[in-house]
Amino acid sequence: MSSIQFGLNRFDMRSPEGFADSVAYGEKLGFDWAFIPSSPLLAQDPYVNLAFAASRTSRIGLGPLLENPITRHPAVLAGSIATIERLAPGRALLGLGVGDTAVRTVGARPARVARLEAATQTIRRLVAGDSIDPAKPDGHRLRHAKSVPVWICAGGPKTLRMAGRVADGVFIRVGTHRANLEAAVSEVREGAREAGRNPDDVQLGVIFHTVLTDDEEAQALIGRAVVAGYYEYAPYLLERTGQTWDGPDVDELKKQIWQDFHHTPDLMAAGELVHFLSDEAVAGFCLAGTEAEVASQITAINNYGMPFKIVVPHPMLPKTDTVRSDNRDYMTRIGEAVIPAVR
Repeated sequence: MSSIQFGLNRFDMRSPEGFADSVAYGEKLGFDWAFIPSSPLLAQDPYVNLAFAASRTSRIGLGPLLENPITRHPAVLAGSIATIERLAPGRALLGLGVGDTAVRTVGARPARVARLEAATQTIRRLVAGDSIDPAKPDGHRLRHAKSVPVWICAGGPKTLRMAGRVADGVFIRVGTHRANLEAAVSEVREGAREAGRNPDDVQLGVIFHTVLTDDEEAQALIGRAVVAGYYEYAPYLLERTGQTWDGPDVDELKKQIWQDFHHTPDLMAAGELVHFLSDEAVAGFCLAGTEAEVASQITAINNYGMPFKIVVPHPMLPKTDTVRSDNRDYMTRIGEAVIPAVR
């Protein structure tokens, strides 16, 4: 279990100086990766923040989680992450996805799978020093190219399979239930085989929504909001766990919150809307409980035998804007109690 690496996507994002300070603190706590969201209207520039963090750290990996090919052109993404790699040699990673919140807030639509695939291929060519156009080997190249792994964050079968074809790694985001995790890993591996790649060459990570509290009511309500967040976009994930949605239409319930069940400011209130979901459903979609309980749940998942390299325990906190806070308490509890217990 010592091979598991831990990442966090919620360091202090209120200023570049604050981000650098919190990443340095996370490095001391034992975190292996410091990620940062990329959302033009909701968070300050990720690459400025990462550059500050690079100057204050020596070991921890750095990168956006996640970027998208809608708000930034693939060439811009390649140039930005290559710059971070030059500042922090061997430590950069680019996380890509279709966009979701970052894209919707600027009035655009998330990228289609084909566009994300093309963008991933373009970025991988550029950071490797190759031409931006594969049909023109003598075409324009990235002058400051540096090799950087490009990962895709995925949950749907088409995106997972595509990621297996073209990405260096995949952050799987389907909850915590074994059936969904195994199905996701299978899609990634099949995509790799389709492309003639060795499936073992595609690294795997997992993003787990985490309700870190000994308050049982908060566990239940926030956990239900997490389940609803998955259900509104991928109902089959709940069905695969053997649970059912025995309540009002999820699109009708969404009208009572902003923006969706995973990003609403009041997760407790969102959980009240979906009170009909079972405790078993909650257990299949998030880590929940005390530090010891969360560590035990991660260990149990690790024992399923799937080769997850990076675990990202994503904080789900009641009425807390994690973009405008330092998240130090959560970071400390994960770093001091969960990481050592798992390792």
